[in-house]
Amino acid sequence: MTFDDFKASINQDDPPAGISEALLALWFDGRGDWDAAHETAQEIETNDGSWIHAYLHRKEGDISNASYWYSRAGKTCPDIHLDDEWDDLVKELL
Repeated sequence: MTFDDFKASINQDDPPAGISEALLALWFDGRGDWDAAHETAQEIETNDGSWIHAYLHRKEGDISNASYWYSRAGKTCPDIHLDDEWDDLVKELL
């Protein structure tokens, strides 16, 4: 699956078959369902899951909580637009 395919799938009723939980969290977020994205991300106990969790809290505006999760992911809080970070996450996970 390409980045463009994944991004286009956001307009579908169901996520693409066989995607990882990490991509599923980002799919929910791309559709504007922060709660489903967060619930999914909380269950991913990897650095990628922590990165998604951090991104979601940054999007929420909870920078303190986001900083904690960026630290858990081995990253620093980026100084880029949230849309760009979403793109980076999806590209990394594909």
